[in-house]
Amino acid sequence: MTKLAKPSAVKVPKAGELVAADLRRRIITGALAVGDPLPNEASLMETYGVSRPTLREAFRILESESIITVLRGAHGGARVLALDPTVAARYTGLLLQYNGTPLADVYRARTELEVAALGMIGNQKGKALAATADRIDQIIAEGAEVIDDPQRYSQHDVRAHQTLIELTGNVTLGTLSEILFEIIASHNLAFMATHSAGQEAAAARAAQRSWAKLTKMLRDGDIAAAQTYWRRHLEGVSKFMVDNTEASMVDLLS
Repeated sequence: MTKLAKPSAVKVPKAGELVAADLRRRIITGALAVGDPLPNEASLMETYGVSRPTLREAFRILESESIITVLRGAHGGARVLALDPTVAARYTGLLLQYNGTPLADVYRARTELEVAALGMIGNQKGKALAATADRIDQIIAEGAEVIDDPQRYSQHDVRAHQTLIELTGNVTLGTLSEILFEIIASHNLAFMATHSAGQEAAAARAAQRSWAKLTKMLRDGDIAAAQTYWRRHLEGVSKFMVDNTEASMVDLLS
């Protein structure tokens, strides 16, 4: 006779978790908008049939996820927050750090995302592709305005690469890249603290030239060449930013 496998234990959600799940669903689906106050505690306790400690446990869960904020005092209460990708980025960065992930791994992922993005941009035709090239020209002009300020140019550079991916129109790709660039932005700050302004200025000028060359390729419709060129450019950036490719690890705690 075949023996039945021993069933695994089933976790029964606590009342606070169930309340948090329902409130989370209402927020994510837009039933409660950003900035809206949640109903007062008495109303929520009646709605869900729970005690005040249980309701406050639900609030603590949602606060830990940065979905709501709870203000104390006579004029306090819970309000809905805008979802912040930096929260996901920090958690992802800590997970990468916990797993001992080399920084080079992050930069390789960035390279693949941006090269893929150029392929998607290449599917744009006529006025759409011209508009994308115009937006990159605008990025170049914005960079020129802050090129003498290493910190501001570093911030601009992160936004520029993020914008390139957003120009695909793919929301999922944009969201994933936003998480990735939060990690890269954190590394940029640590990098600038240990390198000279002269190095940063030279890198900024090189970046400006690279963006200009990319724009020309897009205007010419030579997407394959643009992808090849941008991969080579980003690989060079990775070597510059990561001194010891495999030994340099993701570190958000320094």
